Amino acid sequence: MGQAREVMDRLNRAMESKDKETLASSYAADAVAYTPDQGEIRGRDAISSYLFDLWEAMPDVRYNQMGRYESGNVAIDEGIVIGTNTGPLRMPSGETMQPTGKELRIRSCDVATVENGEITSHHFYFDQVEFLSQLGLMREMTSH
Repeated sequence: MGQAREVMDRLNRAMESKDKETLASSYAADAVAYTPDQGEIRGRDAISSYLFDLWEAMPDVRYNQMGRYESGNVAIDEGIVIGTNTGPLRMPSGETMQPTGKELRIRSCDVATVENGEITSHHFYFDQVEFLSQLGLMREMTSH
């Protein structure tokens, strides 16, 4: 196991235990994250806040890991994010949505580049349509 895998595993353990300090220290000060819902997020503090917002929206959030990969200084995780929306959810518009109480099961993939023991680039991939549909925020498409 290389450094990229070790750092990604440390980040995953911090997410599971909701260890804010370890989570934040997994990122370089000038790290950049790319997300489907918030776009580009720059800096350790901003990325940590993005993930802390997820904890607030789904306090029981957990990750069912289905694949772990590493190639050079890149670690890749595939899995399913599972949680119940019992807390306020910050929307990309800046508005806060009240909890829906709905359970979510969202397929995800994370690709992180690691340099000097810290994540410098983190790409978060998940299907926003799946996310919004499970929250009950999208009308079902029907054919006429």
